[in-house]
Amino acid sequence: MRHARRNVQRIARFAAIGGLACGGLMVTQAMASETSSDGTKAPNAETRAARTGQELVSELGTSRTAGSWIDAKGRPVVAVTDEKAAAEVREGGAVAKVVRYTMRDLKSATEALKDAPKVAGTSWAMDYATNQVVVRADTTVSKAAWARLTAVAEGIGASVRMERTEGTFTPRLNGADALFAGSGRCSAGFNVTNGQNNFILTAGHCGPVGTAWFSDQQGAKPVGSTVSGSFPGGDFSLVQYNSGTALSGADIVTVGNGQGVRIIGAADPAVGQKVFRSGSTTGLQSGQVTGLNATVNYPQGTVTGLIETTVCAEPGDSGGPMFADGLAMGVTSGGSGDCQAGGTTFFQPVTKALTSLGVKLTIDPAAAGRAPSSAGADGGTGNDAGAAVPPGTASTAPGAALPGAMGPADTVPQGQTDNASSALERLGEYRNLGPGLFVIAGSLLALVALRIRSERGRKRYRNQYSQSWG
Repeated sequence: MRHARRNVQRIARFAAIGGLACGGLMVTQAMASETSSDGTKAPNAETRAARTGQELVSELGTSRTAGSWIDAKGRPVVAVTDEKAAAEVREGGAVAKVVRYTMRDLKSATEALKDAPKVAGTSWAMDYATNQVVVRADTTVSKAAWARLTAVAEGIGASVRMERTEGTFTPRLNGADALFAGSGRCSAGFNVTNGQNNFILTAGHCGPVGTAWFSDQQGAKPVGSTVSGSFPGGDFSLVQYNSGTALSGADIVTVGNGQGVRIIGAADPAVGQKVFRSGSTTGLQSGQVTGLNATVNYPQGTVTGLIETTVCAEPGDSGGPMFADGLAMGVTSGGSGDCQAGGTTFFQPVTKALTSLGVKLTIDPAAAGRAPSSAGADGGTGNDAGAAVPPGTASTAPGAALPGAMGPADTVPQGQTDNASSALERLGEYRNLGPGLFVIAGSLLALVALRIRSERGRKRYRNQYSQSWG
């Protein structure tokens, strides 16, 4: 009876139009084939599968489960440690896989690795599908250091697997819209607010507190300054906008070709889920989540709690937004490889950054289906003199993008005040996306290749989220 009641409650949650807590944010959703009275489209099947697995793991606890993922058929799979838990998972609408190690065991393995001497160029993440923690080392790690780390892994046991990887793990310093500072160039991630001030959420390694940021390389167009952040440890920071910056349409992330994706909330991804990343160097790229709670030992220090993916990235993409189905999921941290040969890229989870920084995404309630306000759900801003124009004021214009949809360029109004241009507003100024923004190392060939890669990314997004395509 208890299981049946739980199933009825879960079905009701997915069938009803209403708020679902996702990392502290309220997100409107409906069944896959439904459209709400205000036009809000449902999350796609993969997003629902991810939530189903995550809910089951939360209900059963870390002593009976070892994570969830999405399999090749798009089904939610939950790793369990006994047949009783497996039966509950199947009753909950997911596939059960009985494994040897619990989540507690996997976390214990990562703690043992964390206590070992740090080796720059290494990383580890939980691979739920194989019920192991995978340790990887890039090409900078010496044979002697690899041997020492292997000995540590062998001491932990079979819950740890060792792999070598190509390339070098480095922060992707130097994205969707470029931010320039003396330390280099980074990407704007998502607009956020604490209810009084407005900020850009970006990567922490981009610059320490006090770093001044500009929207042009010459330093003539100031954006704001870094006021808080974490790196190493975490990899997130806040750039506070200069007073008077206009933030209309701040819930839009550019994907190139005059189109943008509206962000309606935040969520944690599932292993196996397809995700997308936008950056000024390589445009829109896609891949899959391969691990969670990843630790990366960059040369500059160790960062924990990251999302491991197969999405490619290159210098210039750092801090840029990762998202899926209209939900913010991460900001680009670093990785190895490039968008020609492929590679591994790590992302700082948005939900953890928002909680740590005490801010919430700047969301247009109308675009999010007029979801009830909650911590992190709406984009309220102060109304004092000099405060930013409330985000999303023109998002209800004809042709505005649906949540998670690809919308036309005119969904984001242009404009600025006090000569301080909003970096994420500039993401919406798609007319400015001329060749100069996309030229890589001054190469016309690279420009053409970039446009081809970006177009492929847009097609993947459209195919993945066809129900919410604008």
